[in-house]
Amino acid sequence: MREKLVELEKLILADVEKASTIPEFDNLRVKYLGRNGELTNILRELGKLSPEERPLIGKLTNDLKIKAQNIIDERSALLKEAEKQKSIKKESIDVTLSGRKRPLGHLHPLSQVMYEVEDIFLKLGFEIAEGPEVELDYYNFEALNFPKDHPARDMHDTFYITENIILRTHTSPVQIRVMENRKPPLQVIVPGRVYRCDADVSHSPMFHQVEGFMVDKKITFGDLKGVLSLFLRKMFGSKTKVRFRPSYFPFTEPSVEIDIECQLCKGKGCRVCKESGWVEILGAGMIDPEVFKAVKYDPEKYSGFAFGIGIERITMLKFAIDDIRLFFENNMLFLKQF
Repeated sequence: MREKLVELEKLILADVEKASTIPEFDNLRVKYLGRNGELTNILRELGKLSPEERPLIGKLTNDLKIKAQNIIDERSALLKEAEKQKSIKKESIDVTLSGRKRPLGHLHPLSQVMYEVEDIFLKLGFEIAEGPEVELDYYNFEALNFPKDHPARDMHDTFYITENIILRTHTSPVQIRVMENRKPPLQVIVPGRVYRCDADVSHSPMFHQVEGFMVDKKITFGDLKGVLSLFLRKMFGSKTKVRFRPSYFPFTEPSVEIDIECQLCKGKGCRVCKESGWVEILGAGMIDPEVFKAVKYDPEKYSGFAFGIGIERITMLKFAIDDIRLFFENNMLFLKQF
C-alpha cells in the first residue's frame, strides 16, 4: 500500500504539471480528491489492513491528500490570476488616448442675427414680447390704421384662414396687444415669424421680423433717429453711414425708410444696391395718433415711435448672401460656413 501511495503521488504531480486550464484542474480535484477519487478510495480500504499498518497508511494517505489539495489549489489560483491579468490588460481603457469627438451643430445664421439684434436692444433697455402667429384681422390691420381698401389686405399679399383670421403679415399686432394691457412708459421689441404671399430671390412666404416701439411722454423723432442709428452701427460697424428718407406707413406719421451704405461695395455702387451705394434696411416712424386711440392712449399726452426690421435682409447684408432661399434649403455646404 505504501508503494501505491508513492506511485500515486508521482502521478498527481505529473498530472498537475500537465494541466494548463481551470477545467483541467477541476477534473484533477475530482479524480484524486472527490467522493470517488483515488485517495478517498484508499481511505475506504483502510479497514482491510492489519491494525499495525492501518494508522501508518492512514496518516500517509491524509498527508498526500492535503499535499494534493494544496498543490492543485495553488496552481489553479496562479492560473486564475494570470487569466485575470490577461483579461484586465485586454479590456483596459487607455485614458491617454484622445476621445472620439462628435460633430456638434450650431445656430442657424438667422438665429445668430436674431439673437444679436435682441442683445443690442436689451442693452438699450428694451424688453421682449411675443404674440400669436395666427392673428385676427383687427390686430393685424384695423387697429394699426390700415384702410379697408389697403392693398396689404388683398389675397395676393396675405394668407387668409377665414375672413377675419390670418397668418400675421408683420409682428406689429403685438404692439397693439401690449399697449391694450399696459400703460406707458414702454420699450418693447417683438421678434418672430411672419407670412406673406411672396417668393423670389429676395422674398420668402415665411420670414423673420423684429417689431420695436417706444412710448412715453415727449418721445420725439430725435429719439427714433438716435436709437436706430446706434442699432445699425452696432450691427454693421461704427463707421456705417445711415440715411433717413421720407416714406408712408398706415400706422406711423411721419414715416421714414432707413438706408445704410452698401456693405458689399462700400458705397461705390454694385448690382445689390442697384448702383446707388445705399441699401434699404428698415422702416420706422412716429406712432400715428389713430393707433393710440385704438388702445385708448391719449395722443395729446403720449407719443412714441415704432420700427420694423427684416432679419433675413440684415443677415443677407451682413454675410453678403444674394438669395434668401438659401436660408431655408437646408444645404449643409451653405450652413457650415456659419
